Amino acid sequence: MVNTLNINSTHPSPDWPAQPYASDSRTWSISELARQFQITTRTIRFYEDKGLLSPAREGLRRIYGQRDCVRLRLVLRGKRLGFSLDEIANIIDMYDAEPGETGQLQYMLKRLLEQRQILLQQKEDLEQTLSELDLIEAQCHQRLEVMGD
Repeated sequence: MVNTLNINSTHPSPDWPAQPYASDSRTWSISELARQFQITTRTIRFYEDKGLLSPAREGLRRIYGQRDCVRLRLVLRGKRLGFSLDEIANIIDMYDAEPGETGQLQYMLKRLLEQRQILLQQKEDLEQTLSELDLIEAQCHQRLEVMGD
């Protein structure tokens, strides 16, 4: 399973498997997965409730396989990029649906452009706010000097 959101991701910890998409049979408990990705078990259960993860079960114990690790990495990457969970689920699911990876990539490019524009506007807004803070701070210092304090 290869997905667009996995663009040279950093491994969650140094001992994380070097080949996250290799088909291996390694499994993880919820606490192991939480530790590896530095998130809470509650977060993992939340993603499971949203249908983003589908661990196997042994009684009440959740068993996460390679597919779950890949999907969790994609979810976390998507969140860092500013996508909603619904949008992340749609992007991940597009890989297996028509028009497949091509449609997924085209959609992803469109969304990346939109997200970039949003972030650039936010950056511009922050720069303007910081300039205003600098101006007000300078005015306060000048006023204090005039007052002799």
